[in-house]
Amino acid sequence: MLIKREIEALETELVDLRRDLHRHPELGFQEVRTSGIVADYLKACGLEVRTGVARTGVVGLLRGNHAGRTVLLRADMDALPVQEQNEVPYRSVHDGKMHACGHDGHTAMLLVAAKILARHKDSLRGNIKFVFQPNEEDAGARQMVDEGVLEDPHVDAALGLHLWSQLETGRLGIAPGPIMASSDYFKLTVTGQGGHGGAPHTSVDPVICAAAIIQSVQSIQTREIDALKPTVITFCKVNCGTSPIIVPDRIVLEGSIRCLYDGAEDVKERFRRMVESMCSVYRTTYELKINCGNILLSNDPDMTDFISKVAGKVVGPDHIETNIRMMVGEDFAEFNKDIPGAFYFVGTGNKGKGTCYPHHHPRFNMDEDSLPIGVEMHATAALEFLQD
Repeated sequence: MLIKREIEALETELVDLRRDLHRHPELGFQEVRTSGIVADYLKACGLEVRTGVARTGVVGLLRGNHAGRTVLLRADMDALPVQEQNEVPYRSVHDGKMHACGHDGHTAMLLVAAKILARHKDSLRGNIKFVFQPNEEDAGARQMVDEGVLEDPHVDAALGLHLWSQLETGRLGIAPGPIMASSDYFKLTVTGQGGHGGAPHTSVDPVICAAAIIQSVQSIQTREIDALKPTVITFCKVNCGTSPIIVPDRIVLEGSIRCLYDGAEDVKERFRRMVESMCSVYRTTYELKINCGNILLSNDPDMTDFISKVAGKVVGPDHIETNIRMMVGEDFAEFNKDIPGAFYFVGTGNKGKGTCYPHHHPRFNMDEDSLPIGVEMHATAALEFLQD
């Protein structure tokens, strides 16, 4: 109950922090203002603060007065290149940039949790590492790990959360094992021979080849992969041509390959095979680049059980959703790749408040009543992990 009262006393500060961050969104590796606010806040709480981690990341370390383990709590800070459509007082002041995924809430919740936990330093057995990560939308976590965020002191467990508009406020989502998909991003350039739109037989049309590739690739996920192994291949960007009467000489396709199981390499090889076959049929050549966006995020069973018990105390066992696996990616996977970890979802959907739009939508918003729940989860989980 002490934690709840401390959170209640800081609710106005919590909301103000979130709204200020929402008003001033910054894209990945550009979170200069945001990281400055984070660093100053953590220093004021008495934490050891390290800046410039993965360029714009910030790490705060709270050392307890008693020896023990170290737990990592993570928040992401980056916004998206989205034009906001919400008419709210804290609307983004930057055209074409918006916190359309809840990272402003994540940052505010972890800051307030840090302030509360710092007050309990004298009774802490171990350490809490507060990680404010840049560029989650394009895998900034890997760079933080490469720069030693899991060491000095060594991290024994990692915990992360995500506000989720498809889950009602007051509910939490957590599941063991694979919970968020691996994601690989591809860029495919198909090259043919340009020509006149009225005489396509004199050209080698890369557009018709690209259309065949888009159609044929769908058979990989429906005919070549076990239906019990979730796989999604999506084409999201197509660029070509300069005129409606000119057959272009090339077309560029971009998209993603996602798997909710260990098997992405096999799917990527099947994708390459399909592309090569279609290009051979249509007499085109191709260049294919595939980059890893996120590895598979899989929750440790013991840490999942631990965070589920914490969730039961915070929202009640009847408000926990266990069927919450999805095909979107999350680079928190880099933090719990080699150490036990758990990632979970904090519901922020409220139809009455209009906060049920999907993530990355220009009208995405959050129910701010969900923010204290996230703070309580952070604080309670850290305290109970270190006391165990």
